[in-house]
Amino acid sequence: MARSIAKACLRLTGLFEAELLTELMLRYWDHPLADDAEYRNALLEATAEVLRASAEGEKLFDDLQPHNVNFVAAMCYAESLTVASPGEISAKERRLRKQWLTKVQKAIPSCFCNPDLLG
Repeated sequence: MARSIAKACLRLTGLFEAELLTELMLRYWDHPLADDAEYRNALLEATAEVLRASAEGEKLFDDLQPHNVNFVAAMCYAESLTVASPGEISAKERRLRKQWLTKVQKAIPSCFCNPDLLG
């Protein structure tokens, strides 16, 4: 049986290090809500839900197998769902959040493909 990155990352979400990684990712790539502690906590919870679904075998990405979903990809997926859904966010905030997603995906593209393709 293949090693499950999704399960390992899901275990990480309960640790302080997951909070730290979330904070650093939001700040480093200039997310417009980086200073909002409530938002950061909600994003971390949504990231854990994406990892839980992936660990259970739900295919959420075209190019990434469920067991290979990592913390970064899960966070971006969770954020993309929020940005794509109609809601209370302004056009400016939506644009800035989409820019954040693009920055992360361009900076670390290896997080969005199966690890066997990197070898």
